[in-house]
Amino acid sequence: MDGSSGTRRLAIVTGASSGIGRGIALALAEDGWDVAFTYQGDGALADSTRLELAHEGSRAICALSDAGIKKDVDDFYGLVQEHYGRLPTLLVNNAGTQTWCSLLKLEESDWDQVIRTNLKGCFLNTQKFAQLLTAAQKQGAVVNIGSGSNKHPFPGLVDYTASKGGIEMLTRVAAIELGKYGITVNCVAPGAIEVERTVAESPDYAKAWSKVTPLGRIGFPQDVANAVLFLASSKGSFITGQTLWVDGGLFTMPNWAYPPDRS
Repeated sequence: MDGSSGTRRLAIVTGASSGIGRGIALALAEDGWDVAFTYQGDGALADSTRLELAHEGSRAICALSDAGIKKDVDDFYGLVQEHYGRLPTLLVNNAGTQTWCSLLKLEESDWDQVIRTNLKGCFLNTQKFAQLLTAAQKQGAVVNIGSGSNKHPFPGLVDYTASKGGIEMLTRVAAIELGKYGITVNCVAPGAIEVERTVAESPDYAKAWSKVTPLGRIGFPQDVANAVLFLASSKGSFITGQTLWVDGGLFTMPNWAYPPDRS
């Protein structure tokens, strides 16, 4: 047990060794949170992120854990309680994966993995977090990381789109059910965000997406993290069941046949 844990708030972030999750974890550490996070894959990368969090003053731990497997989730929350001796008051459901494939060729195993990680993982972590807080009569916040796929269908990402659409509705139902316990549940839906994965998918990523984003630029993990920090703060305490689009207007603007700007 961490005996010096009384002054900092405690957050759980799933899938935070890199990308948007890492950006959220770092922003929380800078804002005075201890951060416990899960990862899949590269343990060295996860440990590097943990050390960065520690540099910001966060008493951080990380663990190899599959968000979509109940035993892994239960074991991780047990580890968090053992290490910190207190409950987290913020959960960020960030863990996610995707497969680029057409509907006609998508393998059942790929569908299962994406739905398990993205949607089932969000359900299992939200359920466990809420069970612990309600039993202890504690209040808290859940922030689910969505996507443009919450609103728009993306060809070639049928499993991913289905999972993110599901997260949108899971957010709303959970917000209604958990409101009486003082637990808020919201979704942050990023637009075109530059991370390692998106750059690897398209070297021209920034230029291509900036052209179709009304604010004229792509986003970065800090943009998403800023929204999470707001919803986790007292300033966001009366907001629940909502999706906050962090997309520079990308998914608000329809695809007009003629330019809408006549100025």
